[in-house]
Amino acid sequence: MILLLTSPRVAPGLLSRQAWRALEGAGAVLARDAGQPLVEALQHAGVTVEVLGAAAPDELARRLLDRSADQEVVWVGSADADPGLAEALAAELTRREEAPELEVLVGSWDVPGARLLDAVAVMDRLRSPGGCPWDAEQTHTSLTPYLVEEAYEAVESLESGDREHMAEELGDVLLQVLFHARVALEHDEDPFDIDDVAAALVAKLVRRHPHVFARGERSATTPQAVEASWEQLKAAEKPHREHVLDGIPVGMPELARAAKVASRLERAGRGGWLRGRLDERAHEAGAGATAYGAAVMDLVLRARAEDVDLPAALRALLRDLAAELEA
Repeated sequence: MILLLTSPRVAPGLLSRQAWRALEGAGAVLARDAGQPLVEALQHAGVTVEVLGAAAPDELARRLLDRSADQEVVWVGSADADPGLAEALAAELTRREEAPELEVLVGSWDVPGARLLDAVAVMDRLRSPGGCPWDAEQTHTSLTPYLVEEAYEAVESLESGDREHMAEELGDVLLQVLFHARVALEHDEDPFDIDDVAAALVAKLVRRHPHVFARGERSATTPQAVEASWEQLKAAEKPHREHVLDGIPVGMPELARAAKVASRLERAGRGGWLRGRLDERAHEAGAGATAYGAAVMDLVLRARAEDVDLPAALRALLRDLAAELEA
C-alpha cells in the first residue's frame, strides 16, 4: 500500500515521475473526497479514483489495509493530511499477522515561499463575508497606524537578536502588507491585489539589478557601484522629480529623515552647501532651537562619515540604560 502525500500549495497534477508511475500501476487508487483538486486533476488525466467518503481514522485504516491484501493500493492523501490516519494505520498493522508493506511516497513538495499562499488565503477569509467583523470594517486609513507600529516593533526585534521574536514581528509586518492589498482589492474604480503588489516589486527588483538579471551587464561589481547604479536607475524612473529632496516622507522619524536628507544632498553634490549652512545656523546670534537643530544635523553627518547608524546607536543606549535601572 502506498500513501501518496502531496502539497496543497502546488498546482494539482504536478507530481513526481515516481508518483505518476505508482498511480498508473496501482490496482486501485483511493481517496476520501471527490472534490479535492488533486483527485479532479487525476481523473482529468485518465486515472480512475475511487472515493471512499468520510470515515473515522480507525475504520478508514481497516478498509485500506483490507483492500491492500490482494492488490497494490494508492491512497491519495487529502489536503488536511487526513488527521489520525497515520496513527490508525500503524495500530492496525501491528494487530495483523499478515499485513501489507506500507510505503509513504511524497509526490510533491512545497516550493520556497509556498506558505505565503496560506497567509493570503487566511487574510482573504478574515476579510470575506462570514469572517472577522473587525477586519471587515478596516480601511487603509484605519490600518496605517498599525503599519507604523509594527515596523517599529520589527526593528526592535531585529536589534534584540531573538530569532523567534524576529520571525514573529516580521510576520506582523507581512500581515499589514497582506491586509492593505486585500482592502485595495475592494476598490470600486481602481482595485489591485497582492499579486499586483508582488509583480510590481519583482519588476522593480529586476529593473534595478541589471548587473544580476541583464545578460552581459556586469558593470556594478561592488556594493558602492550597485548603490550608485540603483540611484541612477531610480532617477531615470522618476524624471519629473522637481526637488532633490522629493520623495522623502515627512513622517519619517527625525533622525532617519535627517540621514536621508544628508544622503540625498551628498549624492547631488550639495554636501558642502549643507555643511556651510549648518555652520551659519550654529553661529547665528539668538538662534535658540535652530542652533540645537544644526548641532543634531552635524552629529548626523559625523555618524554617516563613520558609518554609524545614529538611531540604532541611540536605541542601544536607551536599552542599556533601561537594563541598568532594572538591575
